[in-house]
Amino acid sequence: MTAEPVIIVPYDPAWPVIFDALRRRIEAALGPIATAVEHVGSTSVPGLAAKPIIDIDAVIADDTALPAAIARLSAIGYADQGEKGVAGRRAFAPPPGLARHHLYVCASDSAELRRHLLFRDRLRANPDLAAAYGALKQRLAAEYGRDREGYTEAKTGFIENALAGVV
Repeated sequence: MTAEPVIIVPYDPAWPVIFDALRRRIEAALGPIATAVEHVGSTSVPGLAAKPIIDIDAVIADDTALPAAIARLSAIGYADQGEKGVAGRRAFAPPPGLARHHLYVCASDSAELRRHLLFRDRLRANPDLAAAYGALKQRLAAEYGRDREGYTEAKTGFIENALAGVV
């Protein structure tokens, strides 16, 4: 099976609305286990071009709540996919019929959660940084085509520099 091409589209003002609907569903399932449900990734940054896939981090107090979170998400159709190579972040495949999204569960002290929130907040606060990131993503999408891993790896330097406050 051939991978889907990496497609970057202009910002869609419907993305926060879609996130909100997904957030309500996730919060209802997790109840008090979730301390927050965060819209992260490029679709969370107003004006930023992105892949039209909503990224969501459901935050739990600590890893002891993970088994209950897995059970509650499973009950509404999410499939636990493990860490998928990223420590401190549990990935879930969504049930069919929902808007395209990636759901991750992270403990509140997770380094990956901190990275997601810091990068999102830096992009939101700096329109020039967001524009540069959008341009990079569009160029890389054209360059890497169906190579999603290559596309993701090629963004790493920019993201690391943004997190360090270098760009």
